[in-house]
Amino acid sequence: MITLEDIEDMTCLTREEIAAVAEHEKLPDVSASALAEYTMHSAKGPQAVQQMICEDVREALHRGDLTHARELYVVLHRFLEEHPEAIRGSAPE
Repeated sequence: MITLEDIEDMTCLTREEIAAVAEHEKLPDVSASALAEYTMHSAKGPQAVQQMICEDVREALHRGDLTHARELYVVLHRFLEEHPEAIRGSAPE
């Protein structure tokens, strides 16, 4: 049987990045894994995922949830280290 962890391991994103997409899109982790993987391989997909995480950070700040905002900021920072093409204004390779 395929587990959630197996599915997440088949994507190019970390579990934390998938969780951020799940939070943003209000989806279960399995569906978010599929959406995130599909998005990452589409035109400007990395930028779209970056924007989702940024919006999650902003929403957490608006709720006054600084702990969650910090957690998401760490996820965003690691995402941008791994996927520099997601940075706005970056030149396509």
